[in-house]
Amino acid sequence: MIAPPLAASFPLDTGIWISLICALLGLGAALYLIKMIAGYSPGNDTMRRIAGAIEEGAKAYLNRQILSVSVIALVIFLVLGFTRDFFIAFGFLIGAGCSMAAGYIGMRIAVISNCRTAQAATTSIESALRVAFNGGAVTGLLVVGLGLLSVGIFFLLGQQIFGLERAINSLVGLALGASLISVFARLGGGIYTKAADVGADLVGKIESGLEEDDPRNPATIADNVGDNVGDCAGMAADVFETYAVSIIGAMLVGFLTLKEIPEAVIYPFLLAGISVIGSIAGIFYVNKRKTGPERVLVEAVVASGVVSAILYLPITLFLFPASFKIGDQTHSSFQVYLAALTGLAMTGVIVVITNYYTSKGFSPVKKIAQASETGHATNIIAGLAVGQQATALPVVCIALAILISYASAGLYGVAVAVTSMLSMAGIIISLDAFGPITDNAGGVAVMSDLPKETRLATDSLDAVGNTMKAVTKGYAIASAGLAALVLFGSYVAELRAHFSQAGNADPLDFSLERPQVIIGLFIGGLLPFLFSALSMEAVGKTAGAVVKEVRRQLQAKPGILNGTADPEYGACVDIVTKAALREMIIPALLPVIFVIVGAFLGPLVLGGLLVGTIVTGLFVAISMTSGGGAWDNAKKLIEDGEHGGKGSAAHQAAVTGDTVGDPYKDTAGPAINPMIKVANIVAILIIPIIFR
Repeated sequence: MIAPPLAASFPLDTGIWISLICALLGLGAALYLIKMIAGYSPGNDTMRRIAGAIEEGAKAYLNRQILSVSVIALVIFLVLGFTRDFFIAFGFLIGAGCSMAAGYIGMRIAVISNCRTAQAATTSIESALRVAFNGGAVTGLLVVGLGLLSVGIFFLLGQQIFGLERAINSLVGLALGASLISVFARLGGGIYTKAADVGADLVGKIESGLEEDDPRNPATIADNVGDNVGDCAGMAADVFETYAVSIIGAMLVGFLTLKEIPEAVIYPFLLAGISVIGSIAGIFYVNKRKTGPERVLVEAVVASGVVSAILYLPITLFLFPASFKIGDQTHSSFQVYLAALTGLAMTGVIVVITNYYTSKGFSPVKKIAQASETGHATNIIAGLAVGQQATALPVVCIALAILISYASAGLYGVAVAVTSMLSMAGIIISLDAFGPITDNAGGVAVMSDLPKETRLATDSLDAVGNTMKAVTKGYAIASAGLAALVLFGSYVAELRAHFSQAGNADPLDFSLERPQVIIGLFIGGLLPFLFSALSMEAVGKTAGAVVKEVRRQLQAKPGILNGTADPEYGACVDIVTKAALREMIIPALLPVIFVIVGAFLGPLVLGGLLVGTIVTGLFVAISMTSGGGAWDNAKKLIEDGEHGGKGSAAHQAAVTGDTVGDPYKDTAGPAINPMIKVANIVAILIIPIIFR
């Protein structure tokens, strides 16, 4: 009986400030981890020199990427300023800047951590695990800290200057900035990393019989640079935008559907803030628990979720009245809590499902490895089958999550579930960034000629890292499906409000009997396929250039293979840098072009386009990321000695499968996630511009 009156007097700003304090705690924990990592030994002079070369290449690429993207961002800033208003445009710059910063700083810490992980691996695999995980945890905490701070401060500023309604509406600009930059970061980094990786594998492993990360391979530095600009910077920007967009979407839905309960606007902030504490608990768990690497990382996700779930309950019961109405339906505060629990549960479910399809210990990866014994074609067929099968369970679980959360509190319940799921980003991104750090650590170990036992330790962690990267991509894509539904609901609500203000009584029926909706579904369904095709083509074209360069060097300098001549690493780095920046532009702008064209065909066509993009994008992305991860670990399973081991016919077939899966899982598939969000956010932004 006390909670409702207290909640009614609960100041909105207080909830925001509580979440901002949690964000600062996260950033403080990140600074502590940075200091801890800097205190670890970076190894001998050779290790430091190799790590320095990787860092220099990564910095050079990201600096050029930021310069290229800044020009596009400036144009969009001016367009938004003159077509909407300059506060929305200012939000766009904040979102874009924070998205860039999260990726850039995370990449810098990752390249500092790689040689320290390799050095720790000379002592024990547990020590290497902690160094690599703590390096990844810096990125995770930066993403949630910067996400909360950017959205919270911008919202408070807008509220003080313009009032609540305009402050919330202006957040869409920040969401667009984060999403659009994320597409560029994902695509550019993905093209870079996979072109270098495929080129290095095709010539190095298959044609020349070189080991992974062999220093005689001219593409090996570019390959290691790519791990950082793709999986660290790209993934950080990707989940940053999903995280920020989920909070913004939930605020917008809360404002539109629960105007009589203003606390619904700040509830997403509090969920995100509480989960920062949960993420810190999970990070602490990894540093104290002594068990197998894969098990301790999965347990850390569970520990983080349990802490968040416990803390969610009192906040939810305090903020919301015992019963309230959304439309004609009566809901309770406990139902809102159930929606939040559904989001947390979805995180665990997606981790388990993706782990099953991509880990070396389960049958999908083993089937691909076994299929490699009969050749390259059977490996490819098995990998494609696994990728397509891997869509079933996640999509069923997403449907169940929508059903439960919608029954709990309508569209707001779905928004709460999305926010709750994305609030786990701190611990999940820690798992993802762990992957490229261990991959780079293995490269440093080989190029520094460290003992074989050290490489075995880093290889073991790298296999776990591959699974964790796949888990994170599955998490980001599944949450994107839920978040896009919320954004589509916001599009419909904004559209109806806009036409209502203009005096248009058309109820905007999105029935499938309307041909405009069907047309939109077809156009939207095409977008993910065309987007992924252009992305894959860019990787193939750039990888071909790397293959030619590696072959040229090996032919021009035969002494490279026997160690009497040095490869020109910089030539391959330059090729992939220029190609990635050039090839990322058209695919990244494709969703903007599609939405604008769809808008001119009418609001019903545009609505159908958004739904079509969500549906096909979800299936294509899950299939690509899970299939690619399974291909990669099937290769590693064979390299562990199964089915003939390294150098066997099965191994060569597995390398081919891995090179096909690389652009699947690290370029095209993951980039579909922010692409879906860009389409929905642009649709919301252009409503008052085109539909007059």
